[in-house]
Amino acid sequence: MNDHITPPTPALSPVRGAARLAVAGLALSGTVWALRAVWEIRLAVTGEPASGPPDQGEGVHRPLTSLEDSYHLVSAVGGGATLVCAIVFLLWLGKVRDNARSLSGRKPRYSDFWLYAGWLIPIVNLWIPRGIVADAHQDSAPGERLPRSLNVWWGLWLIGLLSGVGLMYGDDTDQLIVRAYTDLWMLLASDTAVIGAAVAGIFVVRAVSAVQLTGAGGVVQK
Repeated sequence: MNDHITPPTPALSPVRGAARLAVAGLALSGTVWALRAVWEIRLAVTGEPASGPPDQGEGVHRPLTSLEDSYHLVSAVGGGATLVCAIVFLLWLGKVRDNARSLSGRKPRYSDFWLYAGWLIPIVNLWIPRGIVADAHQDSAPGERLPRSLNVWWGLWLIGLLSGVGLMYGDDTDQLIVRAYTDLWMLLASDTAVIGAAVAGIFVVRAVSAVQLTGAGGVVQK
């Protein structure tokens, strides 16, 4: 008789709104990075001034041209957009990770600490964030294949990160200006990776959210 009793549905956090914010953040970030690339092309076409790079060495900086000054503005906007994207993405990831724990009944492989620190600590940031997203999908939909977009997103993210133009890039804006003057194609290749990662990230958010929206009988519908 008890065999026909339906087990209680786990209480899940609504993910639809968080997913929409994450998608919007990724789209905004990708758009602004594309705008940066346009400015870098403009810098390369205009060419470096006869006075040399902005940083003249030994603490001396020449006055910026109007185009260089506007690139500083575009870069600042890009940094702000990327920060907003990171915040809304982590909020979404925290929700789907908690839901995955409720659906599977298993403790996450990575603690709450790694949800945030995993992106920042060198070496481990090469695999832990992807692992957290992958675990959220697998715990929500056991037996289902991981979305192809996951590896595309992570591969492009790593290219952007390691090439020095991603969220934690090492070059300051004046150095990026010099790269635009002297090494445009490498800079554009890095920008393309970041933009591609943003697009692929949208598909990742939608794929992981979808398995949770349907995985518990459609409970998480908000």
